[in-house]
Amino acid sequence: MKTKISIALLTSLLALSPAAHANFSVNLGAINVNPDNSGSAINEAPSLGLKGDSNTQLGITVDYAFNDNWVLELIAATPFSHDVNGTGGLASNKIANIKHLPPSLVAQYHFLDTSYQLRPFIGVGVNYTTFFDEQPSQALKATLGTDDVKVELDDSVGFLVQVGANYKMDDHWGLHAMVSIMDIDTDATVYANNAKALTSTVELDPVVAMFGVKYSF
Repeated sequence: MKTKISIALLTSLLALSPAAHANFSVNLGAINVNPDNSGSAINEAPSLGLKGDSNTQLGITVDYAFNDNWVLELIAATPFSHDVNGTGGLASNKIANIKHLPPSLVAQYHFLDTSYQLRPFIGVGVNYTTFFDEQPSQALKATLGTDDVKVELDDSVGFLVQVGANYKMDDHWGLHAMVSIMDIDTDATVYANNAKALTSTVELDPVVAMFGVKYSF
């Protein structure tokens, strides 16, 4: 269901202006999400905490150029998978594994004119992150003394800032690179035997980097 949401967003963007098809380009490559390493405290025990590890997936971005300088970009990817690890007294313990999709819409300003091969850009936008398939670890089950453990993370909406550059090799092919800082905060709740056991506001706030090939229609 979550994957279908991203596909629908891509389809909607591609349908914006059939008559202006030549204004579209697609970037395909590796995209990495690296969450903030500071960790987030567990509310019931502030000396304990949670933090996520990094993950790399296949990224795809679709660009629509309104003119030579202004571009609207949709960022999508295959689902990211992160291990959530403990900090403080829970250090070295894996707490859970989570998956998420962070589709983002970005308004970019591209510097220089189209005659330049290398064109840097900056962007600002909004990110929507949906979490799913949260799996508690055996270590967490042992800590809570039961196998009936469930982990839930709320969806998140936040802003992002971006810098990057495109390198034009010919009329159609090029290279694309970007780095974004995203505001992703989620409320995490752990249930044991159907009762709320632990809560935390997890501040992921990742650095997202992508490098890939660009094709312009």
